Amino acid sequence: MRIMYIECNMGAAGDMLTAALAEATGDVKGCENALNSLKIPGVSYSFVPSVKCGITGTHAEVTVNGETEDEHMHDHHHEHDHDHEHEHHHHHSSLHDIEHIIGDLNVSDKVKSDAIAVYKLIAEAESKAHGRDITEIHFHEVGTMDAVADVVGFCTLMEKIAPDKVIVSPIHVGCGEVRCAHGILPVPAPATAHILEGVPVYGGEVRGELCTPTGAALLKYFASGFGKMPVMSISKTGYGMGKKDFERANCVRIMIGESDEGTAEGKVAELCCNVDDMTGEEIGYATELLMKQGALDVFTTPVGMKKNRPGILITCICRPEDKEKFAKLVFENTTTIGIRYSLKDRYVLDRHEETVSTKYGDVKVKISEGFGVKKAKPGYDDVSGIADKI
Repeated sequence: MRIMYIECNMGAAGDMLTAALAEATGDVKGCENALNSLKIPGVSYSFVPSVKCGITGTHAEVTVNGETEDEHMHDHHHEHDHDHEHEHHHHHSSLHDIEHIIGDLNVSDKVKSDAIAVYKLIAEAESKAHGRDITEIHFHEVGTMDAVADVVGFCTLMEKIAPDKVIVSPIHVGCGEVRCAHGILPVPAPATAHILEGVPVYGGEVRGELCTPTGAALLKYFASGFGKMPVMSISKTGYGMGKKDFERANCVRIMIGESDEGTAEGKVAELCCNVDDMTGEEIGYATELLMKQGALDVFTTPVGMKKNRPGILITCICRPEDKEKFAKLVFENTTTIGIRYSLKDRYVLDRHEETVSTKYGDVKVKISEGFGVKKAKPGYDDVSGIADKI
């Protein structure tokens, strides 16, 4: 099983995560060329060597219309640190604007879906922080094209690496205060704090905002779980550097390797509840939300309930350390007043992805094997895309 471990001892920002991924592929220049080929309007990517506390890594520099973030008083590490009032290309974008920009990019449907989902996490957090409907939210700090470049760049490289599991360390968020478009706010900023609900975080003696909204949303969306580094044989390591200097190395470290656990997957938590007073649309929304939040699986079963009422059994399967998070989500998004849960062992096949060239184009194939069994299944998006063209 291919595992990615993301170490966030100095927080995380979109540019640092993207740079660390590029290094972890083993082909930084190839990643730079691939991202520039996306032709995001006005955007150019440049990966440059950077040294922090004697450690050599990579810094991702994004220019928009030929100008860098620094040239517009942006702190490259903390896109949330300064008032973004440069209207010439750093305008304040709505979620609809962001969806339109991403939807028109030359990227796969998966990358578009992932990038928009990341922005929805940010929009939901901003909505909670400011007490406004999600349709009224405008992204002051993360609606700029350089931030779009960070999100799309990270999602593109994640598709390229295609890890089976992503584990993220507890996240160092920093301490003190941060200045943003809304004024001076505590660290972590309110929107970041909302995004990180249910995620293990900690502060420390480093003053400043170490984890940005973009970094928090990328980690939460892609993480399979949070905790210490699992047992794994490391094959690649990448360092994504910030620009500020601290006593500690200002970097995100990403390690990629193979699990030594074979087909042993340990325990999972199974949460179940019965409902008889929800519409199909409401149940559909709840199950989709649980999957977006990282559930391993969600399914429904028709059941008979008291007073001969037809009902629905909702089952959510997640990692044991996430059971409280998903219990809260189930209570918030269904009408149930009680949830049953149990811990169960499971067997799984090892999984990885390969690309097969056909006369119709490249197709990603999901390979599963173990217990003397091997299965292969072409990716739906690639097959449906080819079918649409034929």
